[in-house]
Amino acid sequence: MPSTSDQLDSHIRVVTPENIAFEYRVASPFERAVAYLIDGIIMTLAIAAIGLVLMLLFGLLGGFEFGFGMLLVAWFVISWFYGGVFETFWNGQTPGKKSMGLRVVRTDGSPINAGQAVLRNFLRVVDSQPANTHLAGLVATAMNRRYQRLGDLACATMVIAEDRSRATRFNEIADVMVAPIENMLPPGALPSRTLAKAISQYVDRRRYFGPARRAEIARHVGEAFVEKYNLPPGIDHDALLCVLYRRAFLTARAEEQQELERQVNPYLLPEGQREFELPAMK
Repeated sequence: MPSTSDQLDSHIRVVTPENIAFEYRVASPFERAVAYLIDGIIMTLAIAAIGLVLMLLFGLLGGFEFGFGMLLVAWFVISWFYGGVFETFWNGQTPGKKSMGLRVVRTDGSPINAGQAVLRNFLRVVDSQPANTHLAGLVATAMNRRYQRLGDLACATMVIAEDRSRATRFNEIADVMVAPIENMLPPGALPSRTLAKAISQYVDRRRYFGPARRAEIARHVGEAFVEKYNLPPGIDHDALLCVLYRRAFLTARAEEQQELERQVNPYLLPEGQREFELPAMK
């Protein structure tokens, strides 16, 4: 089942192949421009630093022309591959996008791959036309509801703004007994990041639903986990999703802590992987 989306203002609702809907806020052109400016400053400083080192090194050795040639190579590599490399290995973010809380994803909400990351940055030269005025990109951005430039349209990507407050706020669940189900699930039973986001939105809104509506909404995701982990068939799917939400939140907080620790000690390795993704409907 193909993904569909609807937009209200700057928010896009994405429906996954599992029939789960969740929302993204599309990054505004202003936010993207600031992120692009930050990345431009970083690239300029990097090229200047490399140029200074090369000129000093090869100037002392009498090879100024060779040093200048190496600087041109460094300029080419940084200019053309900076965005693609960072977005590939930083899950859709460059330093500029990370500082602004932005991320590049596919139009269905899933992470981009290396080909999309590199190609959308290569096509920035088309967006910058005519004569490096970026008029083509601005016109394309203004004419589509996801604010996609030409590179995004060609690669089926979009830039979203991450809701940091939602990601760090834990919704207390006081009306559900989570301990029995928690003991039934194996330690490694975790939803994927995409599914965890959908479960988080369900938990955030479940207080507005009655018991029957909760059971109806939670059943589709819950049945997949029941089958995967051989849980009792009569298990409360609403309570199961609450347990998964709690696990996903605590895991996310642990991963954030590990990331902070790795920034201090880069030799630390990430622990564990999310092992369960909801299968697509046939």
